[in-house]
Amino acid sequence: MKVQHSDENASSLCQVARDVIQLEAEAVAALAPRIGPDFDRACALLLGCPGRIVVTGMGKSGIIGKKIAATLASTGSPALFLHPAEGSHGDLGMLTRQDVLVALSNSGETAELLAILPLVKRMQVPTVALTGRPESTLARMADVHLDVAVAREACPHNLAPTASTTAALAMGDALAMALLHARGFTMEDFALSHPGGALGRRLLLRVSDLMHAGGRVPRVTPETPLRQAIYEISSKGLGMTAVVDGDGRLLGIFTDGDLRRALDRGAGLLDTPMGQLMHPEPHTIGPQALAAEALALMERHRINGLLIVEDGRLVGALNMHDLLRAGVV
Repeated sequence: MKVQHSDENASSLCQVARDVIQLEAEAVAALAPRIGPDFDRACALLLGCPGRIVVTGMGKSGIIGKKIAATLASTGSPALFLHPAEGSHGDLGMLTRQDVLVALSNSGETAELLAILPLVKRMQVPTVALTGRPESTLARMADVHLDVAVAREACPHNLAPTASTTAALAMGDALAMALLHARGFTMEDFALSHPGGALGRRLLLRVSDLMHAGGRVPRVTPETPLRQAIYEISSKGLGMTAVVDGDGRLLGIFTDGDLRRALDRGAGLLDTPMGQLMHPEPHTIGPQALAAEALALMERHRINGLLIVEDGRLVGALNMHDLLRAGVV
């Protein structure tokens, strides 16, 4: 069937999209008032789990379950996905008495889930259920039930899982982030589970991998006149120079911006020593810090470069272009 696409149709389709997004946003917002003792109990079970969090669900709920398991695993909570239909044919061997089961089913009556629940109970594996029906079989059999009910699906026939899967995903993310917070999971911890691709580069690279070192670091002494400092800044190409004492201890920084501001004050400054012009409290970072931390520091203070200091001594320099070239930005 050929569909005619007119401006009127386009406007209608855009309105459908807006309505869907609004409905799903309301479904997620409705979850917030439900966060309470049951959520605390679910977190306690998951935090106290000596094994793994095993997530299960059929159909669209299973797809959401896979994403929740992946998010948990990447944020400090070992997790895997168990297909409930395959569970009845041998894959239930993935589950051990040390684990916790997280089961997703909007109806709470999914046959494949209910078929494995008696075995889960026999193993005494705690179960957290996410359903849209607190009175359902799954909700009643679970140790903890989290209510992810929605007023209606975004589907005009109220059939296709849309708002309900969005709500379940949001609740899964809420669990994962609560556990991350409770575990004190750090940016460095996150990096260790994301070694590949752009994310890995962003999180695994350290300042020492990217910084300019040795003779490539612009540096002058407090006695250096401005005219020589300008040459140092230009020749090293980092838009700044460190000011150090005879032992290499960092005393201050002088940047392109400082130069413009100095020249605005009038002529006769070229022979002024750097000790009178430098900024005495530069932002610094250590060589073992993650490059992502250096980026965050630059963004927070709206600066384009950092000096790298170890035990009070200047050991390197880094600017935003270095981070861009490395794919950290």
